[in-house]
Amino acid sequence: MKRIFAILLVMILSLSMAAFAEADSDLAYVQANGKLVVGITDFEPMDYKDENGEWIGFDADLARAFAESLGVEAEFIEIDWDNKIMELDNKSIDVVWNGMTLTEDVKAAMETSNAYANNAQVVIVPVDVADDYQTVESVAELTFAVENGSAGEEVIDELGFANKTEVATQADALMEVASKTSDAAVIDSLMAAAMVGEGTGYANLTYTVALNSEEYGAGFRKGSDLAAALNDFLAAAYADGSLLEIAETYGVQAAIIAQ
Repeated sequence: MKRIFAILLVMILSLSMAAFAEADSDLAYVQANGKLVVGITDFEPMDYKDENGEWIGFDADLARAFAESLGVEAEFIEIDWDNKIMELDNKSIDVVWNGMTLTEDVKAAMETSNAYANNAQVVIVPVDVADDYQTVESVAELTFAVENGSAGEEVIDELGFANKTEVATQADALMEVASKTSDAAVIDSLMAAAMVGEGTGYANLTYTVALNSEEYGAGFRKGSDLAAALNDFLAAAYADGSLLEIAETYGVQAAIIAQ
């Protein structure tokens, strides 16, 4: 009788541990919900809306493909970038996937994927004064518009640039410069390539000096098993060419990191 009781106890404990492990799995959580909730901002060419109001872009398309590989749908929620970690932790979103720089702070607060694209923070100024601002030293005294909580804000703080205006998005930072409310902006180089210069909505703006170099990745809740799942997906997508195919659609193929 004692032997039977011991066997039953082991079985109950095993089932309980399995149930706990399942409950603790972000992958299982997302699959049970039938959707992967992706936290983004309006950031062309990574995440932005088409003429029908649908989210498109390199990161948006890649997130949809990843969600499909998990057997779920991607749902996009525009977030306040400064609150991204809180949004993850309270499960308002499942992943931050929006041209996110893999800083030490980000990697400490989130379970991050492997880097999949190179980037830099670049200075945006009006075309007619661009020749005056071709070095880090030459821009030091400018008034900068930066997205609150962004890598751009972090790099100008590190450089000791004191004059800054915090705005909600990188797109807002561009508007600050276009309206001459700020002398310059600091935004991601991939966004700059898509948003400023000839043939864009900001033909009177250009980018000059790069302030750093960095890498993009996606971020999940700390300890999430979705990060490993995404790494496997990125490796497979790179191997079969679909990752580069999506990148070519949005003109970012030169920035892609081999997986």
